Amino acid sequence: MSEKTTRCGFVALIGEPNAGKSTLLNRMVGQKVSIVTHKVQTTRARIRGVAIEGDAQIIFVDTPGLFRPRRRLDRAMVAAAWSGAADADVVVLLVEAHRGITPGVEDILANLAERAAGRPVALAINKIDRVKRPELLALAKALNERFDFVRTFMISAEKGDGVDDLKRWLADEMPEGPWLYPEDQIADLPLRMLAAEITREKLMLRLHDELPYQLTVETERWEERKDGSVRIDQVVYVARETHKGIALGRRGETIKAVGQAARAELEEMLGRRVHLFLTVKVRPRWEEEAERYREMGLDFSEGQG
Repeated sequence: MSEKTTRCGFVALIGEPNAGKSTLLNRMVGQKVSIVTHKVQTTRARIRGVAIEGDAQIIFVDTPGLFRPRRRLDRAMVAAAWSGAADADVVVLLVEAHRGITPGVEDILANLAERAAGRPVALAINKIDRVKRPELLALAKALNERFDFVRTFMISAEKGDGVDDLKRWLADEMPEGPWLYPEDQIADLPLRMLAAEITREKLMLRLHDELPYQLTVETERWEERKDGSVRIDQVVYVARETHKGIALGRRGETIKAVGQAARAELEEMLGRRVHLFLTVKVRPRWEEEAERYREMGLDFSEGQG
């Protein structure tokens, strides 16, 4: 009896900020591995989610959104996104159906041939429930005239429409080879970092536009307790003293609500009791510290102007 042939490869999801990459990743994997908010540029590190489809293991690289960078952190995020495309076996470009070919999409298309050279690139038009079919077909035609996509998929990452077809196609495209991760592993992101990302998501949802993207969260301590619970100590770093007041909220109400929401999600994810302690600290130039970039899986040198 011959052993069954297995497949394993990397898929880079690229697109503008808020195109739905994290939502699609979570849908493909079947569990939350990347934070999803209504705000742009929420994904910083190249988070890998692992999905199984038949005999294939698909490792997703959830890249930061591609946009025109201004700060060092922006430049490092964009470099990470294109690096993810260059390292992948297959690239999937997500375009929002209702927004169409924006200047940002134009920029991506202009760089795609060079940056994804030699790799099959599929087009996934997302959020198809927001436009009528004739508009969808016209958009697909216009995009395929600008780049030679190997396949075009119409999907709704949020509702799941068309996602299974995309997943099956990706599985067939994976090269033959042994699986790189155990069958029950859904991400290669350390739990400490995933916990920090969950807290950062709750902060962004709670603060809306009050606080710029000049905050980051780090897990300083992870203590396994004898009763099976876990104690997690995290620090929220902000750039200014005024930001600290915003993050804390009146009488600490904001950070308390953030902690409660993050703890509830962590308990659901870990399947046990979580004791979460949050501290807010001012670190004026954290975006210029190489260590912060390493924590986020970004290359500090790529952020240089």
